[in-house]
Amino acid sequence: MPYLLLVFACLGMIISCIGLSFPCIQQFDHTIVAWMSSVRSPFLSGIARGLSLLGGFPFLLVICVISCIRLAWVKSYTNILFICITIFGSATSGWLLKYLINRPRPDLVDPFIETYGASFPSAHSLYAVILAGLAVFIFRKHKQIRVITGLACLWWIGMGVSRVYLGAHYPTDVLAGWSLGFIWIAMLWLALRNLSNLRKN
Repeated sequence: MPYLLLVFACLGMIISCIGLSFPCIQQFDHTIVAWMSSVRSPFLSGIARGLSLLGGFPFLLVICVISCIRLAWVKSYTNILFICITIFGSATSGWLLKYLINRPRPDLVDPFIETYGASFPSAHSLYAVILAGLAVFIFRKHKQIRVITGLACLWWIGMGVSRVYLGAHYPTDVLAGWSLGFIWIAMLWLALRNLSNLRKN
């Protein structure tokens, strides 16, 4: 399963990177941004703005600290290490790509929120996937894991869609953020599984 996730994540990253240079994909980006701006409503805008406030790095950091405290209580130090590596590694790689690619933000519509940095990849989408993945990882033995997984999926999908709706990102920016996040989650999954196998042997 983690290998399949890694393959699809890498494929998504490749497609989003190709989209930076192909006019047809760029046209798709512009069309979706323009269409989503045309269906704005006070209700949807309120939800999107709320997601934007909750989807930044500070919120992710708070959740990380709370999770690490909980894991430290049960002396699960290996999991704490992997969580910290995933969060800070993904954030660093995301902002490094922003700096290297330096794609301008959408200028077709007036954004509903103030934005910082370049457009590609979407950091909010990246953080949403990381948070969702860590939630599933932390509660993987919970009896309501299916419900938790469903809510986690709604979280990262909703966050990505809201970034386009707000005019902060193109769809390919969001796809890149999602893909980069899933790459990190898949690598975390593989690392933990390999470590578990080593302990058994």
